Amino acid sequence: MAMFEVRIHGRGGQGVVTAAEMLSIAAFEEGRHAQAFPSFGSERTGAPVVAFCRIADAEIRLREPVMQPDALIIQDPTLLHQVDVFAGLKPGGYILINTNKSFVELGLGDLIKDWPPERLCTVSATELGQKHVGRPMPNVPLLGGFAAVSGVIQLASVIKAINAKFSGKVASGNIAGATEAFNIVRAEMEEAKHKEATHA
Repeated sequence: MAMFEVRIHGRGGQGVVTAAEMLSIAAFEEGRHAQAFPSFGSERTGAPVVAFCRIADAEIRLREPVMQPDALIIQDPTLLHQVDVFAGLKPGGYILINTNKSFVELGLGDLIKDWPPERLCTVSATELGQKHVGRPMPNVPLLGGFAAVSGVIQLASVIKAINAKFSGKVASGNIAGATEAFNIVRAEMEEAKHKEATHA
């Protein structure tokens, strides 16, 4: 695999930087090279925050922010109309949004009309965080969803990263949340592929 670049958008207090770090840990678990770093802006709670992760089979020498991501993880759908979250996204790249609305309901119908439907996924990650960990944190469930949509990392590696970062009940709750998100997104993708096949 050549370099795969991920950009994560969220708000301060949603664990955006932690999500990028955990994604890089998951890649390390698979024997790959990875780097994660935040975009240094305001870490104020509620302020827009961006973090980046690169995954590659060879050593990564780049150090600049990810300007042309292969995948976007959007932790807060209210950012869609405040920040140009889609800037530089590679054509046909993966988009995973924390929401229970469809892309059309989010006002993104025009953006996605020529996009491969199985690369557009949504999952109610905040609800999964609340359900499994007791806190409305979307970051870890979204990593499970990302493993499903991209196939770049395995769910098992996300689980190892969770165990590296958390322990006890918080770890087991996060594993449950990530696993449920993985299954939801995988089902969504199957449905999208099936719809595409029947419309083809």
